[in-house]
Amino acid sequence: MDEQLRIILIIIVSVSIFGLLVFVFVKNHIRNIVNHLEKEEKKKSK
Repeated sequence: MDEQLRIILIIIVSVSIFGLLVFVFVKNHIRNIVNHLEKEEKKKSK
């Protein structure tokens, strides 16, 4: 039983870390896209 519990906890922690890394990557990517679009809008308005 202890071995199964340890494996389950390792899987949960691994998936959580992977999810966090994907979240941070996507958030930064979206932020870069929005900043790029903002700069283009400022150039058009001038």
